[in-house]
Amino acid sequence: MITRRLTSILLFTTALSAPALAYGAEQAAPLASAETAASAADEAARRAPGAQEETEVSVPGVSEIVVVGRRANVVQAGSQVLSVLSTEDIQRSGEGNIAGALTHLSGLSLVGSGYVYVRGLGDRYSLALLNGSPLPSPEPLKRVVPLDLFPSSIVSSALVQKSYSPNFPGEFGGGVINLTTRSIPQEGFLSIGASISADTETTGQLGYTYYGSKTDWTGYDNGNRDIPSALAAFVASGERISSGKVDTAPIASQLVNGRNAVLQRWGDLPPNFSVNAAGARSFELESGNLGVIAAAGYSNKWQTRDSVNQNSLSNDLSDLESDFRRVTTDNRIIVNGLFGLAYEFGETNQNKVRWTNVYIHDTDKHARLGLGNRHGTEVDYMQQDTAWYERQLIDTQVVGEFRPTDALSIDVRGSYAKTKRKAPFELSFEYVRTNVASDPFGQYFVNRLNNGNNGDATVSFSDLDERLWSGGVDVSYRVSPDLAVTAGYAYGDTRRTSARRDFQFQAPNTFPGGVDMFRPDLLLQPSIIENFGVELVETNEGTPAFLATLKTHAGYVKADGRLLDTLKFDVGVRYETAEEAVAPIQVFTTPGASTASTSLDNGYWLPAATLTWELRPAMQLRANVSKTLARPQFRELIYQFYFDPDSNRMYRGNPLLQDSELTNAELRYEWYFGSEQRFSAAGFYKNIDKPIESFVSGESFTTSFANAPSADLYGVEVEVQKYYELDFLGGDFWSARRLLVGGNYTYSKSELKVSADDPVAVFASSSTLATDFFRDGAPLTGQSEHMANVEFSLEDRESLSQQTLLINYASKRVTSRGLANTGQPDIFEYPGLRVDFVARQGIELAGREVELKFEARNLTGRKYKEYQSEGDNRVYLNRYRLGRVFSLSASTKF
Repeated sequence: MITRRLTSILLFTTALSAPALAYGAEQAAPLASAETAASAADEAARRAPGAQEETEVSVPGVSEIVVVGRRANVVQAGSQVLSVLSTEDIQRSGEGNIAGALTHLSGLSLVGSGYVYVRGLGDRYSLALLNGSPLPSPEPLKRVVPLDLFPSSIVSSALVQKSYSPNFPGEFGGGVINLTTRSIPQEGFLSIGASISADTETTGQLGYTYYGSKTDWTGYDNGNRDIPSALAAFVASGERISSGKVDTAPIASQLVNGRNAVLQRWGDLPPNFSVNAAGARSFELESGNLGVIAAAGYSNKWQTRDSVNQNSLSNDLSDLESDFRRVTTDNRIIVNGLFGLAYEFGETNQNKVRWTNVYIHDTDKHARLGLGNRHGTEVDYMQQDTAWYERQLIDTQVVGEFRPTDALSIDVRGSYAKTKRKAPFELSFEYVRTNVASDPFGQYFVNRLNNGNNGDATVSFSDLDERLWSGGVDVSYRVSPDLAVTAGYAYGDTRRTSARRDFQFQAPNTFPGGVDMFRPDLLLQPSIIENFGVELVETNEGTPAFLATLKTHAGYVKADGRLLDTLKFDVGVRYETAEEAVAPIQVFTTPGASTASTSLDNGYWLPAATLTWELRPAMQLRANVSKTLARPQFRELIYQFYFDPDSNRMYRGNPLLQDSELTNAELRYEWYFGSEQRFSAAGFYKNIDKPIESFVSGESFTTSFANAPSADLYGVEVEVQKYYELDFLGGDFWSARRLLVGGNYTYSKSELKVSADDPVAVFASSSTLATDFFRDGAPLTGQSEHMANVEFSLEDRESLSQQTLLINYASKRVTSRGLANTGQPDIFEYPGLRVDFVARQGIELAGREVELKFEARNLTGRKYKEYQSEGDNRVYLNRYRLGRVFSLSASTKF
């Protein structure tokens, strides 16, 4: 059992610092000064009964704070608008990854599997950091890393700062999410845990898979998916298939086989499971203390979605262009690891050097079978897809924290991160059944390999590699007890290469009947290809590969302190330059004539100011104003097709995108009426110049991006958290128990501002009018007007016994614009209501404390719905039922 300590808050830490004593919440917020912060903490401690755990936090250019006594409320003591997800909060939520846990904070919503939106703004407006350093993304569609990559077992806390301060990067729209990894405790430990779970829509139900390789269960391929020799030789030659100089038969003969193209029914899908372990130890040396920590985890999860996918070309949505039912099974395997060293030296160990390493390998084995109709005919189309998506993140960070004097602190940090995503052998087959009586094969599914007219077969290979060097230095000097000045410099160097090669199998008109009824691996076996003249065509010879770079340099200066006993300030300015470039990579000996390139070179002054007025010892009023920016993401700039199997949608970038500039303002009232108890209410406003929005075009319903003229976002946010002691109920059971009641609600409203003559720049489009792509008054994509979270938690203050009910709601939000130039309505998704229950209980087993956890997720059995509606007509672009998930886990410490 962890001993509770009287805590302190430290003034002077860095972005990369991982707390040495991180059992409780971790803060990353600039504070006024060591003396004033300590005073505020002591005052808060006097108001808040009950000792708290020891806590330590970190941010770039912000000092550590250590207060001896009861812990101050870090949200109250910070000079910015903060939300903190502590270790306790993460454990109480029971979420397996940090993305799910973050959605319980006010104003945050989860989109897709791992993208967290702040106050309804898209993921491009949410900056994610790991220990204060930026991360590259393994996703082709994003420049931000999906947060579901991070298991909650390696994250000790997460901070969300919603008001901008110049010590953070300028790409700050809705807020910054700073994850802090687990660090080295004072006492060594070794912990192990395991879990098993079942999904009512997946476990024990029908699903689909394919063989792949015998090591697929590990998340690593055994070599079966290596690029075949003939294809590798062709790619290395630099030749174009369209030149007529390439014999495609040897290439095509090596691409399809029984391991990667035979879809198999699995009538009884297995349960999900995971295992994890962590250990740490400290060593006392003559010159200081050395600590070591390591953690590792493995999870294997299955999910089946039985979805309806429709679309329409008509303005009123009265006619369906396509109507499909698709059953998709994804097997997701995540392997993760953490290793860290920390060395503390000097008087009272005030100097620290830390080295943190994170490894995450995330694989999705994808299988799908679909059946549907097109163009309102009776012809049936059967589609089969198999794929293997392999993502990997490696991050290493070093930080030095030095305090030469009581008034001077110096932080130096550096980080190298690398991500990659490999998707070999994305295979797609379409068989057709005409259902025509005069057709001798009309009652059978056939694939004549004739470019989709009567069957089709394609294969794609894509690779993404991105590396990011980042670093910086922050120097803080305490001029007086009421004034501290901080100056800093930061840089980042991101380089991404993205390549995708798309091939289609085509058979001549003489392709014999009967053969076209073979299953995929037999249809495209070498003898068929050679004897019947099946050829391979590359469908995207124009721009198959791109290089994207982003180099940033930034310097900032800020001051924080007190003007009066009751008035704190934090003001500063950041100057940030960025060179962002995207250009095609020459992959063919004869270069193409593509002009799909981007070159942005901009510098910005980004001021920010926050005033905090302490109305009473437990009440305060904050006001913040700032300017920030949002840059186009690499994928949004790359003029290259990409198919997203999750949304069943094709994407293509726009090289003509520009930066967006934001003006932000907020006013917040806060009342801290007890230990860990609070009430807050805020109003916020943002004006966005040239926001980047998505739209849909063409019969293929391809999603692309453009700068809308401008947009406004405004709203209110209310949050309350209160504990109720239950000893008045009498008896030993209730004597040490208390009830936590918490809730938050965010209302936000956004509007695009589009006038008749406003211009727009879309690559390869004949239109330059913004009204052809955007509608005046339409909401921003990804923005829900209403978001709410409610939490009821019954917990024992003397032993581990906790039962938590979590309720989450988000109203509908736009995912993309309707078909351009037709006046179609926008495309919405409806997250709806979700109810979860988590119970944690400590028991003694064989003389050892064991933590048991039971989780019941999505008790309402909500559906995922993405749709368009016009009058009584509704088209479901993607609709499926989400299963109820029940899991049981156990862990123990040695």
